Amino acid sequence: MSSHYWCHGPSCHTYVTTDRVRGTKGSKVLRTRKIKINDNGYPSGFYKYFCSNGCYNDFANEHAEQIIRIAPRTTPLETPIEDPKRVKHEYQYGTYYTTTINKIDNDSNVG
Repeated sequence: MSSHYWCHGPSCHTYVTTDRVRGTKGSKVLRTRKIKINDNGYPSGFYKYFCSNGCYNDFANEHAEQIIRIAPRTTPLETPIEDPKRVKHEYQYGTYYTTTINKIDNDSNVG
């Protein structure tokens, strides 16, 4: 396994920063950044494929349709909750309200 990945950002090699400059005098280039992978697998998730959030966003914006085709969502996801509780708080400078929403633990409904 390689000890690094190259950034997958489609424009990574165009951003002008000193750490991207490579080559000999007279033939310099801007190169895509290298992401080092530690022995413990860090970074993990998409962080091991992108050098920055900007490069991740560029990639996601360019390939969003292809990404969605991999796992399309045809129905909404839902999480059961208890009825929201609205609590009125009064103090010397006025009144404000807080709303508490509690998720229903599916394991507690078994019985």
